[in-house]
Amino acid sequence: MSDYTTAIEFKNVSKKYIISNVFQQGIKGLLLNIFRPSYKHTAITYTALENINFKIKKGESFGLIGKNGAGKSTTLGLIAKVLYPTDGIIEVNGRVAPLLELGAGFHNDLTGRENVMVNGVLLGLTIQQVYEKMDDIIEFSGLQNFIDLPMRTYSTGMFVRLGFSIAINTDPDILLVDEVLAVGDVDFQEKCIDVMKNFKKKGVTIVFVSHEIKAAEIICDRVAYIDNHTIAGIGTPSEMMNRYIGVHGRTLKEGKTVTNV
Repeated sequence: MSDYTTAIEFKNVSKKYIISNVFQQGIKGLLLNIFRPSYKHTAITYTALENINFKIKKGESFGLIGKNGAGKSTTLGLIAKVLYPTDGIIEVNGRVAPLLELGAGFHNDLTGRENVMVNGVLLGLTIQQVYEKMDDIIEFSGLQNFIDLPMRTYSTGMFVRLGFSIAINTDPDILLVDEVLAVGDVDFQEKCIDVMKNFKKKGVTIVFVSHEIKAAEIICDRVAYIDNHTIAGIGTPSEMMNRYIGVHGRTLKEGKTVTNV
């Protein structure tokens, strides 16, 4: 790491994807064209992030805003190491709990309790630690009446609540939060915010992506505004929110949600 106070650092990071025209034209288009003499199989490069540079201190709450497709979730994926950069260096110091695609690893035929065991181990806990935390995980999720039913009976909100409950009980050094507040009722959203505020008091580093302006202002110390797949600015939540809205011609109202942030 650059120094002992740094939790995360991006140095000239770019992420590009190779997209084949086979996937762009669909199966029907492929079958109709592949045998034509003029058919060419080409590949297109899509740049999700370009030359990104920022540093997050240990214990800091750092927000990411930008239009849909700007590269916010890609940034979190790179920090979580579920994605890898095409260019540049990423340094991460600490145990990461990624609240990205919550419930994406759940098995529909297993019960909620069984999925807690599997996902807890995948997130780095021992089997004994998962057993010890099981009651707390179930209580926070509020799914006591459903925990022994197959996951195929769960709603999307129930998936997210259980996934969030597992992740926050892994005692992370770094918490990655991607649109968790977009799913779930008001009471659960408030519980999520309270948990992140408590993590902040404990010195946990938080990287937070959300469309909720009020939540970002409560949780984040600084915010990075990503525009056109690169960093357009870093500052206080209100500064970057107003800058984003100024570019896209919207009026910021305190406590209101601005979509596509």
